[in-house]
Amino acid sequence: MTSPVVIVGTGLAGYNLAREFRKLDTDTPLLLITADDGRSYSKPMLSTGFAKLKDAGGLCMAEPGAMAEQLNAEIRTHTRISGIDPGHKRLWIGEEEVFYRDLVLAWGAQTVRVPIEGDADDLVFPINDLEDYARLRAIAAGKRRILILGAGLIGCEFANDLSLGGYEVEVVAPCEQIMPTLLHPAAAGAVQSGLEALGVRFHLGPVVTRLQRNGGALEALLSDGGSIACDLVVSAIGLRPRTDLAAAAGLQVNRGVVVDRLLQTSHVNIHALGDCAEVEGLNLLYVMPLMQCARALAQTLTGNPTRVAYGPMPITVKTPACPLVVSPPPFGHEGTWRVEGQAPDLKVLCHGANGALLGYALTGTAVMEKLTLNRQLPPLMA
Repeated sequence: MTSPVVIVGTGLAGYNLAREFRKLDTDTPLLLITADDGRSYSKPMLSTGFAKLKDAGGLCMAEPGAMAEQLNAEIRTHTRISGIDPGHKRLWIGEEEVFYRDLVLAWGAQTVRVPIEGDADDLVFPINDLEDYARLRAIAAGKRRILILGAGLIGCEFANDLSLGGYEVEVVAPCEQIMPTLLHPAAAGAVQSGLEALGVRFHLGPVVTRLQRNGGALEALLSDGGSIACDLVVSAIGLRPRTDLAAAAGLQVNRGVVVDRLLQTSHVNIHALGDCAEVEGLNLLYVMPLMQCARALAQTLTGNPTRVAYGPMPITVKTPACPLVVSPPPFGHEGTWRVEGQAPDLKVLCHGANGALLGYALTGTAVMEKLTLNRQLPPLMA
């Protein structure tokens, strides 16, 4: 019996790879293993559900049974692999061994959790998958005040979405501006002003040092001496690629699971893509690179070795209070930033010493210029 191609993970990376693989190979046995319930959904849509009045079921695109039929695959849900044995091309699920022809790690990233003193840690909710979202929807029903930890991309998207969903939102983050690793200060200021116009209140600089129950509500104590009353807390501090099992199997890991342009790990017959993978030093937690990787890896797995390439990878941030598209300069490229326009409609451009466009941040109505600017950008990985 032919050993299957095994994909660990049924998020966007796992399911999109399976679809691309099946376009090229309809016969090779295919097994998908996931620790969650296996429903197909688009993770970026998690930060749009409250405004659209959608519960977790409303964001689900297909149940695992339908996906198994569509992909001619076996899908094992609520299943965690406990080890990988690259030398014998097998993995372990508890005491059960599963042999593979090729193994693909598409198990994503995990939320960063910072311990907070107090008696209310059970009311801090990270949102990293559809099951997390379902838990948040359930606990938020009937509540009014939500505190968000983190002012990065995800924190700001949830601030916008929860505000549109009728909640009073406060954001606490130990930074001087929102999205500090992604945005020029001028663009950050425009987006923050848009969110504040919705009613979002920002506390930039301090951290939450203690979260405690106070009657029927919560009280968050801040490092600057302030306090915030709220009903629950959403944690959006960040994501960390899952690497523990890969490292235990002897695969090379750095920030993510290290892969080459063929998305092959340091061991033959094991590949990785999506949020867990570090491709030639790049760990990009966005949809566009994931899709490029899925198409390239499907070719490789069906006998046509294909190196992945990244063109310009602009990021559309879901903050309708102030629309935002950003394309950071490629890693290692230095440039000079120039701000054009008036907030909220800003065009913030980064040019190299030779005058070539390296990156941009567009806010408000300026986002309409993204297609024109994209044609001028260099590839992230040619």
